[in-house]
Amino acid sequence: MALLEVEDLRHAYGEQVVVRGVSFSLERGAIGCLLGPSGCGKTTVLNLIAGFARPTSGAVRIGERPIVAAGTDRVVVFQDATNALFPWLRARENVQFGLSIQGVPKREASARALRYLDLVGLRDHAYKFPYELSGGMKQRCQLARALVLEPEVLLMDEPFAALDAISKRIMQKELLRIWRQLRMTIVYITHDVGESVLLGQRVAVMRRGPASSIKEEFSVDCPYPRKPTDEVVTDIYARVEASLQDEVGVSLYAA
Repeated sequence: MALLEVEDLRHAYGEQVVVRGVSFSLERGAIGCLLGPSGCGKTTVLNLIAGFARPTSGAVRIGERPIVAAGTDRVVVFQDATNALFPWLRARENVQFGLSIQGVPKREASARALRYLDLVGLRDHAYKFPYELSGGMKQRCQLARALVLEPEVLLMDEPFAALDAISKRIMQKELLRIWRQLRMTIVYITHDVGESVLLGQRVAVMRRGPASSIKEEFSVDCPYPRKPTDEVVTDIYARVEASLQDEVGVSLYAA
């Protein structure tokens, strides 16, 4: 049975329809990637799932519960960790901030924050300010801040897009390591075909906007860790790329 259900979502800003007829579902503990060209409405769909906006029509459900507002059962990890973190708070304080808002006692909140900082490999940097952290470390801190709330669904909006190639690959591997430990459900937004195939169990390709919808879904049925040279991975990559290439209108390998 699906944990997350997105049914016939339509959203417009005034007369401008951004997404129309978007439907997909995701089982508990699965990683689903939403892939598409820039401006196709991926982040809009994420915001609707998060409850940051209300759809013009359609529905989002977690289990049997309809989503009508933001809640701690869904937490977002944003692309820009620098702006997402509070610069006046140390890493531990950033991570425990949400717990403090919920009224969790300070001692318990601090202990939980340190536990999740340890999970993402930042325990030794718990008392540093964000400006003292590298880009990858900032994103680890933001991830810990999301995970400490123990949400049912983790929403990730191109979280590694701003990192260099090496840091990005390290963070992809780290995300899978953490996912194997926690088995949380993840909706992962990306415009990177390779990233979607290496991370996702399901990959949904969105049409070019405006009024975008889900064009095609792919099941990536192969174990982790996945290597780009594996035959199954290269086959799925080629099919996903072909689907996306029709939407961007140019070769993804073009200079």
